[in-house]
Amino acid sequence: MGYCPECDAPIEEEFEDLGEIVTCPECGVDLEVISLDPVEFDLAPAEDEEEEEEDFNFDDEEEEGEEDWDDEEADEDGEDDYN
Repeated sequence: MGYCPECDAPIEEEFEDLGEIVTCPECGVDLEVISLDPVEFDLAPAEDEEEEEEDFNFDDEEEEGEEDWDDEEADEDGEDDYN
């Protein structure tokens, strides 16, 4: 038996898989099984947050920033040529 981290209600179901998502029968919050022995829960990640994290690619943004930086290089004396 585990307890809801949100409302401390007992959850008496049996679980076989880590990462399984269940709903608290008392408060209705979605929970993720994070331990099987003893059974422990954490708040399940929101579906929108998971999709946003998967869609964002840090590598693409860094590459674009590096290209822009190359266009603004200073001369050998450390000053730009815009004066």
